Amino acid sequence: MSFVFNADEIFEMALQIERNGEKFYRESAKRIKDSDARDLLTKLADMEIEHQKVFQGMRTALTPADQKAMTSDPNNEAGLYLASLANTKVFFEKDIDTSQLQGIFKSALAAEKDSIAFYLGMKDLVPTGSGRDKIEEIIREEMRHVRLLGEKLAALKR
Repeated sequence: MSFVFNADEIFEMALQIERNGEKFYRESAKRIKDSDARDLLTKLADMEIEHQKVFQGMRTALTPADQKAMTSDPNNEAGLYLASLANTKVFFEKDIDTSQLQGIFKSALAAEKDSIAFYLGMKDLVPTGSGRDKIEEIIREEMRHVRLLGEKLAALKR
């Protein structure tokens, strides 16, 4: 079965990815003894919550046409597929070194880049007029996260 996703489904997946990221950062913060590093990881978790709010707002603003299923899916296979992708490709199913801050930042940076690649691929599945421009907003949000993590990782190496 071939899937065509609408913007509403993409936003639900984006929300799950952001929830996964928040969990990763909070759990990582618990493992770090350095208070400055712990504060930074907590800030990153809080940023994931802000992303969730942004994406939820964008999802709420969708028109009924954007929310309309693009294919017949009586068994919710598309939803299960999306949930599986969101839960395995970004922040999970990776060998993550959380013993030191540098490992956490490297893993987070890779996960954020994976999320961008994921959204770029999913954008092509959303037909023009069904919210493709909204997906581009998600990508820009994630690019800001990558820049922040890259700066922090570079600072650690100095």
